[in-house]
Amino acid sequence: MQFLSVMMNLLVEAVEAVAYNDAFSRGMAYIGAAIAVFTGIGAALGEGSVAAKAVEAIGRQPEASGKITITMLIGQAVSETTGLYGFIIALMLVGKSA
Repeated sequence: MQFLSVMMNLLVEAVEAVAYNDAFSRGMAYIGAAIAVFTGIGAALGEGSVAAKAVEAIGRQPEASGKITITMLIGQAVSETTGLYGFIIALMLVGKSA
């Protein structure tokens, strides 16, 4: 936690030292968009984990497959929203920089 605080302070100082111009603003928007797209990685890992656990559960209790499948689909939908939010933010940042 201390490391992140120090890094954020250094980043703020570096940004304040740079002259703000159009190219800098567009570059920072593109970097922000790239970081926002990385939320899709977390969503993919979450969905894969949910599907794996659902398959294991169905293998153990085949008679409960209907309830397990519904719960899995709800969990994957919730997990996917994180990736969609990141994608929307990335599009907004790229659109703003254009």
